[in-house]
Amino acid sequence: MRRGIGATALIAGLALAATACGGDPEGGNGAGGKVEGTVTYWDTSNEGEKDTYRKIAEDFEREHPKVDVKYVHVNFGDANQKFKNAAGGNSGAPDVMRTEVAWVADFARLGYLAPLDGTPALDTMSDHLATAAGSTRFEGKTYAVPQVTDTLGLFYNKRLLKKAGVRVPESFAELKKNAGKIKDRTGATALYLRGDDPYWFLPYLYGEGGDLIDAKRKKVTVDDEPGVRALATMKDLVESKAAVTDSSDGQENGIKAFQDGKVVMIVDGPWDIAFARQGEEFEGGRKDNLGVAPVPAGSRAQGSPQGGWNLSVYAGSKNLRAAQEFAKYMSSAEVQARTTKELSLLPTRKSVYERPAVRDNEMVRFFRPAVGKAVQRPWIAEGNSLFEPIRVGVDGVLAGGKSPEAAARKTGDEFRKLLKDYE
Repeated sequence: MRRGIGATALIAGLALAATACGGDPEGGNGAGGKVEGTVTYWDTSNEGEKDTYRKIAEDFEREHPKVDVKYVHVNFGDANQKFKNAAGGNSGAPDVMRTEVAWVADFARLGYLAPLDGTPALDTMSDHLATAAGSTRFEGKTYAVPQVTDTLGLFYNKRLLKKAGVRVPESFAELKKNAGKIKDRTGATALYLRGDDPYWFLPYLYGEGGDLIDAKRKKVTVDDEPGVRALATMKDLVESKAAVTDSSDGQENGIKAFQDGKVVMIVDGPWDIAFARQGEEFEGGRKDNLGVAPVPAGSRAQGSPQGGWNLSVYAGSKNLRAAQEFAKYMSSAEVQARTTKELSLLPTRKSVYERPAVRDNEMVRFFRPAVGKAVQRPWIAEGNSLFEPIRVGVDGVLAGGKSPEAAARKTGDEFRKLLKDYE
């Protein structure tokens, strides 16, 4: 249930009040406090990443023996609402949270995040990529530290594509054209299409030359013709059997199908590289069987969304100083170089890309230029809320028999309810 304006204001007040009575002996933003005590950290990384992040948190404890880090792994799908519930109720929120880039403005508007300007957390912010740093700011203040940047690419099974005798598709039209040949010669479906997560709708929308909104003109554009064509492309891929989809848990089911060779391709990001290589098609001596290419183009363009992860400090933290130092450490150049080496994640720090081990990483070689060309999402407080109407619209087309035109129109109407000053 959506909260009313009065409830939102009350919740923000509670969060700010918690800051005022927290454990900062120096007052202000906590920059002068001691690095000691307990820091609770909510990590939203996936199953293939969490062990590495847990060990990194333990390494921070070794560097700061007076700090006890309570590591908590939180499922990404539950994390946003779980944090809002905890912060809004002024009970149980973590000191530091790994926040998706689209969450920062929303949490900051509600008063749940501590501004980090002038604190140790913002160590050499000039070293971060401009696209990554942009998602940390809201209304002139900085509420997060960049940790990971990403975009989507096309993961493909080299062995099966070679067996099918087809090349990596440059467009969704080419993928559909060769899907029958792939099925006949390998027994596998060409593509696993993520229909459960609205983030995966964006390459189809950008591929048709569209976008969700025009923030400068304050105009909703998701229901323009490109949005209709994007939904129609997704529907056609599934109905033609060029792709399979699942509206229940595409993250787990999709990567499992790719690991097992039941599908030849899946649109995914750097966060799933390590996980993909745990499957029988890519583990051990088959490591090089995993290929990555740009997401196929639509009829008008090629593009993927700019995403990633930031580290935010809870406004009600009773240990702001240690929380700031922990956020600084978790986004440091050394940690980013480590996660690139161990997980093939993309750094946000420009200096890290200059390291030979990072520069020569096979996935960095592809994803770095892709990130440079990624489409920026609007960093507005309501940005994250726009994804639920998209999810409903995509599900309606892929599983509910709704026409692309009707689904796009309904999605646009829902956007205008959320963005009351947009036309």
